[in-house]
Amino acid sequence: MLTPRHQALLATVAGMTVGVAVFGTVLAINRGPGSDSSTAVVTPPSTSTTPAPTDGLQANSLQFVAQTFGTAKAPVTADVPVGWKSTQNGTRPRFADPTGVWQLRFDSRGSKQSPDEQVTARAASIEEQDLKVISRADGTLVYTYRDQVRGPRMGLSRWIPADGGKRSAIEITVGGRPQDEAGLRAVLDQATQSLQLPQVDNGDQRPN
Repeated sequence: MLTPRHQALLATVAGMTVGVAVFGTVLAINRGPGSDSSTAVVTPPSTSTTPAPTDGLQANSLQFVAQTFGTAKAPVTADVPVGWKSTQNGTRPRFADPTGVWQLRFDSRGSKQSPDEQVTARAASIEEQDLKVISRADGTLVYTYRDQVRGPRMGLSRWIPADGGKRSAIEITVGGRPQDEAGLRAVLDQATQSLQLPQVDNGDQRPN
């Protein structure tokens, strides 16, 4: 028969056993499988709903200013996009935007070849990787190619006729990227429409 002292001791041992079991259960629940002693912070993946801005030259964003080039005896005037600076003067001026992505070039020396002949000759002379001629109508050559440094590029070259189309008075070329086509065409058309060539003395019959 157990004495009161023995009964109290057994009760104490039983209470300790139950407490350890409960503590172990709680600890297992809190930690869970595969967890460690450190606190885990879960960051949900971020999502952006802001659309990426357009990467092409927009025609409706362009403004133009008249520029004069050529020579003192044979000045030529044409509109150039505002902010495009001249990097080369004289009869073959070159204008570029501050980033250097877009260019506008003129060659006012003229040629005895017709615009169509110039288009054919230029298309055959371009030595660029992945060259693709898009069109060659109305004295205008449109083409794309791949530059080793700048990647995909697009060029549009136009020759203005003279002497009823027998010769070319001036060449206008714009360059950029394929996604800039709309803006490049706007620059080319504005330069063409605003072009002012020097007066030609029809009484001078000397050969060119």
